[in-house]
Amino acid sequence: MPVITEIEDLKRIYRRRVPKMFYDYCESGSWTEQTFRDNSSDFDQIRLRQRVAVDMTGRSTASRMIGQDVAMPVALAPVGLTGMQHADGEILAARAAETFGVPFTLSTMSICSIEDVAAKTSKPFWFQLYTMKDTDYTGRLIERAKAAGCSALVITLDLQILGQRHMDLKNGLSAPPKLTIPTMINLATKWSWGMGMMGTPRRQFGNIVGHVSGIADTSSLAAWTNAQFDPSLDWGKVEKLMEQWGGKVILKGILDAEDARMAAKLGADAIVVSNHGGRQLDGALSSIRALPSILDAVGDRVEVHLDGGIRSGQDVLKALAMGAKGTYIGRAFVYGLGAMGQKGVTRALEVIHKELDVSMALCGRRNVDELDRDILLVPEDFEGRWQGN
Repeated sequence: MPVITEIEDLKRIYRRRVPKMFYDYCESGSWTEQTFRDNSSDFDQIRLRQRVAVDMTGRSTASRMIGQDVAMPVALAPVGLTGMQHADGEILAARAAETFGVPFTLSTMSICSIEDVAAKTSKPFWFQLYTMKDTDYTGRLIERAKAAGCSALVITLDLQILGQRHMDLKNGLSAPPKLTIPTMINLATKWSWGMGMMGTPRRQFGNIVGHVSGIADTSSLAAWTNAQFDPSLDWGKVEKLMEQWGGKVILKGILDAEDARMAAKLGADAIVVSNHGGRQLDGALSSIRALPSILDAVGDRVEVHLDGGIRSGQDVLKALAMGAKGTYIGRAFVYGLGAMGQKGVTRALEVIHKELDVSMALCGRRNVDELDRDILLVPEDFEGRWQGN
């Protein structure tokens, strides 16, 4: 086993071990993939101010996200089909997050069901909700999440219709994979993945199969989305969902200051600045570029988190220094999961934590509460309303 010192190490192993359609599902965006690329590359434009002769003893990355104590302000983002990246993937990722001390968010489009994850973990996790045309099914999803003890509901706002994702269409993405000749040839080279999948009964969308009727093909994410996701979702419906949940709510998919103000007005506990990993509106701003204007718009009325493009602890540091109170990793933990299962997710968290801790120290800060824009150097054209020193 090679020495894992960065997220890219996990990605290389992940690519070798996981079937092509699931690698492509993770590692691609919509249309030209401009926003997908910008999510990461825009972090690279931000530089850090190194400081010296500062007492660096007693450092801590501990913080809080929506009132929950966390080992570092990093949550595992909701990622669909995680259980196709590795057998029982959602369970393994949730366990790794629980042990490390960060939140895990289960996707509606997970392979392991809400009940599966709750039965195999000992601490509450967050549940991400897609709103469906079938309001009865949506309501039952919420009640199932309550019964499982989920501590927050993450309502995704930016997937009323599915973005054009060329790789998923070309690969015929499905769970479990449809056995076409190209798929079978590729699967024949992924024997460790196949052995794991043969050892688990969880190979379909666990929150859907057995819980909904009227859908002929539940194996296809695209078919399910096009048939069931609610294009009429509006702020009135969001408010009703929040009322039905009755607990802490995070609204995900905010890129515009006006939308951020609406979310704050509804009383959300947090909003997530996110473009769905570059998988919805191609050409939209990267999350890190959108963050400053949203922070300016809402002030301290709502906790602001960031999702998209984070591949290192330095990316986390930059987002926190800009003013985000929390961050999310999706692809970074999936690389670890596909590469090494639960140990890989743990290793991804360890890598990001180490990079955050060391970089924070070299910027002259001892804990995340001390992070501010003063440690950032930002190009003048990065965001029009402010620049770093």
